[in-house]
This record gives sequence, C-alpha cells and structure tokens, in this order.
Amino acid sequence: MTHPSTTILYVADPLASARWCGARLGLAPVEASPGFAMFVLPGGLRIGLWKACDVQPTAAAPGGSELTITLATHAEVDVLRARWAAQGLQVLQPPTDMAFGHTVTVADPDRHRLRAFAPHPA
Repeated sequence: MTHPSTTILYVADPLASARWCGARLGLAPVEASPGFAMFVLPGGLRIGLWKACDVQPTAAAPGGSELTITLATHAEVDVLRARWAAQGLQVLQPPTDMAFGHTVTVADPDRHRLRAFAPHPA
C-alpha cells in the first residue's frame, strides 16, 4: 500500500506563496526558490509550492486544490473563520453545517481552497 506524503500546489509565485503559507502555518519552508518551495508539517506531511508555468507536464492555471484542517470543535471553526477573515482571505463558504461536520472554506491568493471543519459530535 502506498501512503501519500506530499501535496503539491501550483502557484504563480512560490516565494510569495511561501511567505503567505509560512505566516499561516507558523513554519519556515525547508526549501525555497523562485520555482519551488517546500514545507514539512509536524506530522510529516509535505506541502510543495510549484511555479505553475514550470510544471511538467504543463499545469493548468494556479489554484484547483484544497487543503483541509480538522479541528476538535465547532467553536474552533468559527474562531478560525474570524482569524482568516481578519487576514483578508476571501471567504468562499461561511461556517456551515454539512453532513461531515461544521465547516468553513476560504481561498488563498492563488485560489486554492483552505477548508477547516470539525466533525459533528457523536
């Protein structure tokens, strides 16, 4: 069985995206160049930021992916939405109850979706 280890996001400017992501993740990239940047999260997942026009085979425009953050409570989702809105992120979906939990979705500068959710209490 294979185990995914890296998520690659196609971005317009990897260095600018790394600054933006680093500020939200509270991490510095382990690699950063004009064409690519990489973060390693505490759990081991790697997030790569690849300059869209350099992707081989050719990539679509920046955007087109979603990172999901799982939180413990519905209140944490609402707090994170307020923090993201204060940081100027475009809210694509205000806090909403869906089948899988309480969720909010915003867009980063390259139009990737960032979703936070807390499962409904059992």
